[in-house]
Amino acid sequence: MLQLIVEEHPALELGLVAAELPKDAASPEWLVALLDLEADAPLERDESCRAAVRDLLRHGGYKPTGRGKPASEYLLRAAGEGKLSSINPAVDVCNAVSLHSGMPISVVDAERLAAPLRVALAPPDSSYVFNASGQEIRLDGLLCLFDAEGPCANAVKDSQRTKTDGASRRTLSLIWGTKELPGRCAEAVEWYRALLERLGCAGIEAELARR
Repeated sequence: MLQLIVEEHPALELGLVAAELPKDAASPEWLVALLDLEADAPLERDESCRAAVRDLLRHGGYKPTGRGKPASEYLLRAAGEGKLSSINPAVDVCNAVSLHSGMPISVVDAERLAAPLRVALAPPDSSYVFNASGQEIRLDGLLCLFDAEGPCANAVKDSQRTKTDGASRRTLSLIWGTKELPGRCAEAVEWYRALLERLGCAGIEAELARR
């Protein structure tokens, strides 16, 4: 697992999953099927999860509403409208686990990260570009993954700088869990590991982050 420091936070329970994807892999039918709300999954989202995740993100002063709501809520809406489609294996596994667990998950290209890595609240007046069009998200008070170049992922929108694409091979995923939901993050970590194993990924490491 990549070395990562998690700064003190009263509610965060962070899951970490690292893996090496097979070359030229495409998402198999069984994985794409998990992007459906009614798919058979070992985890089940509920309203308590939605509220707990929003509380987690509010701790530093961030407002997780409107366009700044957790990524897991966007997935739920897209799936409900039949608009959640396959992107690539790395993103599809992330989206499947997030959709059914109710917890937001970041997946980044580990080869685009520059050590040292840490998870902390973003300082005032911070932002980053989150898509190819150059749109930015304000990060003030939001829990983020930082590398040597600055913030690069969070529970709302990940940075364009470290996003995965079809050429990505080594990935790091962060499951933004909360202590208000005992055991749920650990269950999501284990399911994430199982899906990656089924895909034939190598070098899989999956654990809850230790401070």
